[in-house]
Amino acid sequence: MGDFKARLSEYGAEVEAELARAMELPGVPALLQKAMRYSLEAGGKRIRPCLALGCSDMLGGDHAMALRLGCALEMIHTYSLIHDDLPCIDNDDMRRGRPSNHRVFGEGQAVFAGDALLTYAFEYLLSGDAPFSGQYYRRACFEIAKRAGASGMVAGQSLDLEAEQNRILDEERLGEIHFHKTADMLIAAVLSGAYSAGAGEEAIKRLESYASAIGLLFQITDDILDHEGDEALMGKTLGKDLESNKLTYVTLYGIDRAKELAEQTAEKASEALSLFGRDLTGEREQAGFGFLCEMIRFIKDRKN
Repeated sequence: MGDFKARLSEYGAEVEAELARAMELPGVPALLQKAMRYSLEAGGKRIRPCLALGCSDMLGGDHAMALRLGCALEMIHTYSLIHDDLPCIDNDDMRRGRPSNHRVFGEGQAVFAGDALLTYAFEYLLSGDAPFSGQYYRRACFEIAKRAGASGMVAGQSLDLEAEQNRILDEERLGEIHFHKTADMLIAAVLSGAYSAGAGEEAIKRLESYASAIGLLFQITDDILDHEGDEALMGKTLGKDLESNKLTYVTLYGIDRAKELAEQTAEKASEALSLFGRDLTGEREQAGFGFLCEMIRFIKDRKN
């Protein structure tokens, strides 16, 4: 786990440096720029760009391409958090240990900050200083757009809100919500790293299975933490899902069964990834593989 933490820190530092460079935004109104940066620079685990980098390294891909793709994903992820916290959706006052964007800048500016981060992510991907082109970069950009949009993350958010409002509590809907709401963006991250290496269809298929499993694992763990986590560590208000009878793995199955599902899902992720390990000889590739393996345990055992 020590090597994993060191690599997570190394990847994280690359991501922070690139995000800082990318967020130099001449011509953007000062208040809007401040609201965008407030949430993007609030920290977080940066799991999505780190997954893109780890997968790229495992497959011997273009590290710089994976970094750009991963940072765009982080902008999109941040926009989704800003909008999730709004009173009309989850009505959360805290995010990452400090007041939510709308509590600092007002609801209107928070909406604009989220809108700006979403659209800027694609401007950043397609800008003139991006030294990438070709079919694999295009496929990665398409994957990000699809997984973030109306058939991906936004679909999951819409279904989640509908289920809460209409008291829908069933297993099929739960799986559909969280595949889109959480897993789709993690799939986009892993596949971005794969496309940076020009991965073939068989590798893409295996990696999509791995990413689907860790996406589900992330959500199950999040639901468990909402039930029994430490609010100070989580940096946000806990217990709201249970109070509102929101459709989660804990409200549907109970805490013990949710923990069993987390273990089973972690095993599925490991199985999907295991086939890559036997063909890797280079130090960079082995390090990337080890990072993706340890990411499973990191997500399952996280406290925030």
